[in-house]
Amino acid sequence: MSASPPAGSAAPKRALVTGGSGRIGGAICRRLAHDGHFVYVHCHRGLEVAHALVRDILEGGGRAATIAFDVTDTEAARGALEAALAAGPIQILINNAGVHDDAVLPGMSAAQWRRVIDVSVNGFYNATQPLLMPMIRARWGRIVSVSSVAALIGNKGQVNYAAAKGALHSATRALALEVATRGVTVNVVAPGIIATPMTEGLFDARAIERLVPMNRLGTPAEVAGVVSFLTSDDAAYVTGQVISVSGGMA
Repeated sequence: MSASPPAGSAAPKRALVTGGSGRIGGAICRRLAHDGHFVYVHCHRGLEVAHALVRDILEGGGRAATIAFDVTDTEAARGALEAALAAGPIQILINNAGVHDDAVLPGMSAAQWRRVIDVSVNGFYNATQPLLMPMIRARWGRIVSVSSVAALIGNKGQVNYAAAKGALHSATRALALEVATRGVTVNVVAPGIIATPMTEGLFDARAIERLVPMNRLGTPAEVAGVVSFLTSDDAAYVTGQVISVSGGMA
């Protein structure tokens, strides 16, 4: 039996977290399951990690299943999502899938540029578009995209990443206007420097003190907490927003 949702949470819904096998994605999956939702843990290559996360959620009394597809493949994404939609609408979508492929622009290859844009921007379309009409028909939906502080303040060596995440901000604001009267909210969470394997060894204490006003790394759970709020009934009047979770960086 799953735990009762905390006060302020939406009535249990079906949720999809793209990139759910990653550290931030995994924290979001766990939090949404804790909130009482059925969670599809998405992965592309990290199938064993996704399966392990689903087992943990099930053992903790939550509800979850693995779903695997390449977010850059329009037909594969649509096929997988249509199969999931056969059981009912997916009313919570967390567009969390993203990749880094860093280089200063003079030395950046076209492949590096395309790969990062493809996952974040085309992935947004491929995951979001098939789920919109079921949300609209149900007149309830929550779409949250995970961006980055790089899209707000820039970062050397990440022109492709900043461009990709910045595109999510613009797409979010436009889509929020399109569905504002349909009970569907669309928002962005922009993490700063979060403690994940990707950031380990990149920032020493002096760098953190210089970059982050709070003088510490953020945690995946802190990102997940903001996502939890944005998917709750308490956030029903919040849409088209970019919320920075960055310790004051932006």
